[in-house]
Amino acid sequence: MINRPSRRALFAGTLAGLALPAATAAGAEATARRGTLPARPNILLILADDLGWGEIGSNGQRSISTPNLDRLAAEGVQFKTAYSGAPLCAPSRCALLTGLHAGHSTVRENPEGGRQHALTDADLTFAEVLRLSGYRTACIGKWGFGPEEPDQQSHPNVRGFDEFYGYIEHVHAHQYFPAYLWHNGKKVHLGGRSYAPHLFRERAVEFIGQDDDRPFLLYFASNLPHAPSAIPGDAGRYENRPWSAANRRHAAQVARLDTDVAALVRALRDAGVAERTLVLFTSDNGPHSEKGVTPELFDSNGPFRGDKRDVYEGGIRVPMIAWSPGLEPRVERQPVAFWDVLPTLADLARAPLPAHVDGISFTGLLTGAGAPRHRHLVWNRPRKAQAMRRGRWKVVRFNPHIAGAGPRGRVELYDLNADPGERRDLSARRPELTKELLAELDRSIGADPRTPYGLRTELTEDRLVVTLHNGSAEPWRNVRLGLDRPRRARAHSVARVDPGTAVSVGFPLPSSGRITARAAFDAGGRSHVFRHVHRNVKLDESALD
Repeated sequence: MINRPSRRALFAGTLAGLALPAATAAGAEATARRGTLPARPNILLILADDLGWGEIGSNGQRSISTPNLDRLAAEGVQFKTAYSGAPLCAPSRCALLTGLHAGHSTVRENPEGGRQHALTDADLTFAEVLRLSGYRTACIGKWGFGPEEPDQQSHPNVRGFDEFYGYIEHVHAHQYFPAYLWHNGKKVHLGGRSYAPHLFRERAVEFIGQDDDRPFLLYFASNLPHAPSAIPGDAGRYENRPWSAANRRHAAQVARLDTDVAALVRALRDAGVAERTLVLFTSDNGPHSEKGVTPELFDSNGPFRGDKRDVYEGGIRVPMIAWSPGLEPRVERQPVAFWDVLPTLADLARAPLPAHVDGISFTGLLTGAGAPRHRHLVWNRPRKAQAMRRGRWKVVRFNPHIAGAGPRGRVELYDLNADPGERRDLSARRPELTKELLAELDRSIGADPRTPYGLRTELTEDRLVVTLHNGSAEPWRNVRLGLDRPRRARAHSVARVDPGTAVSVGFPLPSSGRITARAAFDAGGRSHVFRHVHRNVKLDESALD
């Protein structure tokens, strides 16, 4: 049973019981091993919704108190040049999950009143990679991709998450007191009486505390502090501030998010797993100015221009903090982006890195060993605006349909080293550089470049076909394909599976509705095992071997 703090305390941001705990003796021992991460760590990925770069204290916030995030920043790695996947929700989350920027990814824009965008069977998420490699996985909170139905290719359970609790659809996540939420493939009816962020925190604490020897991935996708500025009760410590009601409640939402972070870290401590867990905190895009919230009041975008929906820095520069007891506290200024998360998590899980993604693992930036730099970073809002950063230079291009862009559109060039606020357009002074960058931007936008990756199963009339796709950049050797349950089938061996190819084996159907396929192979100097559970098998008894 989880103890429920008072409604007012939940939103005051100062609840002593939810403050980050002091390091334990085990934690002190871990801090002696600075600059290290455990092998195959647990991953707690916390994603805020519309939290601006400047809305946490470690990035200069003064009006809203975020002591728990500030402590994580002080004890961990602060990424001062972290970028979201897009300046708005759906394409940003797609980039985070799949390792592709919005010039290549499946979802490149918000639905904007149209049909809800969806992931497809061609997509590979970081959850799929880690689940194949033996992690137990959960998505709690806002998924943001449709359709709002079970048993479809865009559902979190199909895209790598064993456990899902939250909103499937993008607009549904705007309801803080929803009539229902989804638990895996079923609706949980709530009658509009429960505050969803509190339910998410409870469910996440329960997941962390489960007794399981496997490492875990918990993707905690909060809908705080997205509009509307809805909270139960009053705005706590902000109730008497001389601000509008929307701004007071927005501040309380940010404070609530901060206490949620503290509760999750405390759960790691209580479960005895903090020392082998990496916490990664970030936000899906810049701050919003919706339903009466005025980001200028809070200096929500810090020194940057623009906010949510803008491809200027204020719309895509986001807070990012990495925390684990073994990390050396420091500030990292090398640019990283959301599409780097998939290769980073695969690297940490010691899974073969998928090929043809846009991301680069930043594991070396966590430990201080250094990591390769991107040649460029790309943001793409089809028919609206695009941007690319290459080194110190950033080019921005607006479609003619954008207000003020003119019939031929508009192009701007900025030197981010000298002008991080993007106030001085240099395109007229540097036309050749501008042209070069635009050509590189054009080359960076196209079809999904990936190849299939992982272990899949397909049921035929009398057999279960198991297929291993090598979607990495190196050959997989000494491959053994078989079934783990309910009785181990004789493994089929293949000497080598080259990049971009696959091997398939058919096995007689076991008499079970839950079958686990297994692939063991060698790659990159390591032995790997992939497992894939084939669920809901409808058996024809006459076809059983």
